[in-house]
Amino acid sequence: MKFLLKLQIFNSIWTPKSPCRFFSKHCQGFAPQNISGNESPSIYKELPEHFNFASDVLDKWSQMEKNGERASSIPALWWVGDQGNEVRWGFEELGFLSRKAANVLSDACGLKKEDRVIVMLPRIPEWWLITVGCMRTGIIYIPATIQLTANDILYRLQASKAKCIITNDTLAPAVDSVVSKCQFLKTRLMVSEGSRDGWMDFKELLKAARGDHDTVKTKSQEAMTVYFTSGTTGYPKMVEHSHSSFGIGMTSTGRLWLDLNPSDILWGLSDPGWVKFAYGSFSSWIQGACIFTHSMLQFEATTVLNCLSRFPITSFCGTPTVYRMLVQHDLTSYKFKSLKHCLSGGEPLNPEVMEKWKSKTGMDIYEGYGQTETVLICSVCKGMKIKPGAMGKATPPYDVQDDPEKTAASERGDFYITGDRGIVDEDGYFWFVGRADDIILSSGYRIGPFEVESALMEHPAVTEAAVVSSPDPTRGEVVKAFVILSPDFASHDPEKLTKELQEHVKKVTAPYKYPRKVEFVQQLPKTISGKIQRKELRNKEWGRT
Repeated sequence: MKFLLKLQIFNSIWTPKSPCRFFSKHCQGFAPQNISGNESPSIYKELPEHFNFASDVLDKWSQMEKNGERASSIPALWWVGDQGNEVRWGFEELGFLSRKAANVLSDACGLKKEDRVIVMLPRIPEWWLITVGCMRTGIIYIPATIQLTANDILYRLQASKAKCIITNDTLAPAVDSVVSKCQFLKTRLMVSEGSRDGWMDFKELLKAARGDHDTVKTKSQEAMTVYFTSGTTGYPKMVEHSHSSFGIGMTSTGRLWLDLNPSDILWGLSDPGWVKFAYGSFSSWIQGACIFTHSMLQFEATTVLNCLSRFPITSFCGTPTVYRMLVQHDLTSYKFKSLKHCLSGGEPLNPEVMEKWKSKTGMDIYEGYGQTETVLICSVCKGMKIKPGAMGKATPPYDVQDDPEKTAASERGDFYITGDRGIVDEDGYFWFVGRADDIILSSGYRIGPFEVESALMEHPAVTEAAVVSSPDPTRGEVVKAFVILSPDFASHDPEKLTKELQEHVKKVTAPYKYPRKVEFVQQLPKTISGKIQRKELRNKEWGRT
């Protein structure tokens, strides 16, 4: 099947041009009342002029909790630390503390509506207080992974013109090393047990802050958050989402794909710096469900399996890499008493892994597909037939806000071209084939080759470099670098030089971007104009020459 014609259907996540009637095209989902039906769900109606997730969703659940209409025994947020310490907040307590956080941002930090704030924190409870506090004040928050280096931080501060950065004591020194180059940055806020010169103490300010706060009135399409996402050329681009994008747009994700209700507890294994983390947060709370999270900084299969056995987690979402690592363990020795719904996203899931998980746990894995610019585009929902390898059917579409020129280049009338390739079968199921560009999807991370190539070029041993994806049995695909050495390094030990280059990239840019494979070559394939043909290298790696 020639996929070019089907691409428009596959990528139709734009709303109609009129902002009033949204999600009306391609709503091929399943209403919870009739999970086997094929009529469009009546989830989305008129887009309200004003909307704020904190007041219109969280505060409503808080009131229902007070009225006894939602069980207070199920928290809104359940956090577990490395030492076994726990934090359990209901919607009422979340509301009270997030109002105090809002006052910290407005009063102590002097931030105003539409100011931008970079939030670079690990999985700690304060992350939710701060981001909800931003929603209450109309401040635009920019999530960032804790794996960023000083250069990454500098770029994001300069590009976003953020007036404030919020991080912990581990990353504060990296911020301090570049702060002199950030003319827009006015405030540094640290979430830590200690103190540091030039930084305000969030925990102390939170204790002293007022508990009353009136949420500002925000329009549905005003900016709420900005994500940095890797592109095929240049440095990461900013993708803006409005208050309704996630606050309303995640409804189908929570109701249809995640299949959540107020008695459910969802654990999503994603970094707070990635948009997939927002999928779990917004989708869970829209449905009144509980967000479960563990503080582990690095993935540990035994920790995950023990948590699934110990805690009443009903829904679990991870990348295919997570499942590939989990099935390597003796799953029969663990009892998942509460778990009933398993989900995967971020990259294609191998049918073999799905089958292993099913044979060892008795549960299916439901796939979903989306992008930073969107929410869920395709998914396999409860009640749908599972076709191993397929990522399901189209879900309600989504409004995209991005760089105007690049967005315009991705538009075809009412359609948005995602850059991903796939096919659709006679039942309407979509199957992921691969990226149409050079983006690398490794363990759920989206990695632009330009960033890695730029980091490599800073090393004196590298004359030229090209970076592409390479197949990997555990991570799906990994970063591979083809490197032309400078004459002075041509006789160096290849193994030692490979490790040196890998460590260099880890220091210059985020560690997850480093090339796990390095091949030294004499020349790189190029066009007549001298542009490196990554596609030729990629095809060779994947056996498609």
